Amino acid sequence: MMPKLAKLLVVDDEPFNLEIIAEHLDGAGYELVTANDGQEAWELLQGAPEDEFDALILDRMMPRMDGLTLLKLVKQEARFRQVPVIMQTAAASKEQVMEGIQNGAYYYLTKPFDGEVLATIVRAALTDRAGWKDLAREAQQEGHILSLMTEGTFRFRTLEDARGLAQSLASRCPDPTNVGLGLLELLVNAVEHGNLGISTKEKARLLHQGIWEEEVRRRVEMPENAAKWASVTMKRDGLAVRFHIRDAGPGFDWKVFEQFDPARAFEPNGRGIALARQLCFADLEYLGTGSEVRFSVAIDG
Repeated sequence: MMPKLAKLLVVDDEPFNLEIIAEHLDGAGYELVTANDGQEAWELLQGAPEDEFDALILDRMMPRMDGLTLLKLVKQEARFRQVPVIMQTAAASKEQVMEGIQNGAYYYLTKPFDGEVLATIVRAALTDRAGWKDLAREAQQEGHILSLMTEGTFRFRTLEDARGLAQSLASRCPDPTNVGLGLLELLVNAVEHGNLGISTKEKARLLHQGIWEEEVRRRVEMPENAAKWASVTMKRDGLAVRFHIRDAGPGFDWKVFEQFDPARAFEPNGRGIALARQLCFADLEYLGTGSEVRFSVAIDG
């Protein structure tokens, strides 16, 4: 069976903008569906099967229903909540960007489009979407033995380790899909930024070049990184599931990333910590220089 093409819903009231997006993404292996305003897009979504679309690209200003209104509707419906939304805009104030972020638009594009930037943002959103779907599926399939665990410490050093741990540990929590997304962001952060020293600026460059995962794997195998492990401790009590992650790095300026800076909304990365906090870890706290972070998930009832 041929793998399913990623399917994008592109919403814009200007036919020229739809043509430009289609031209830039031509040959990238995506299936594009277009809508001329938010109302038409919402009707398409309501009639579509679950998981029909892998990402949405929305114009903010449109007749009948604007992009922000559509964004709110999409994020209020459980079956669309994990679909990444890319908001496109000709000009946006800091307040407008924050409004979009707070309603779930973690990716932004500015008009006129740069083809490489568009491709990078779409690729980043679809990579996140694929990871989220894997997390949701694996979290639902975890076995009964893990559900009996109340405390444990795990070492990890690769992206594959981080993904497996996020899936497994999330299954011990309420709302495992969202918890898994937040855990994945923080575990990957410990590998790439903590152990391997890849800066946010450097990661942006690697993502633009499409070689981020390849570079992470290369650095993991370097002799100077062979003994670098990160760890995550999980402890479940009657009130919460508590986590503590440590990496082998010198730390970083974590205060810069606690809240989502609108200036980074147009980059393909730099949103992970704020995303984890917004998703489910309201008490997320970095310790010392930033090589340790702790957070918890409340247990209902």
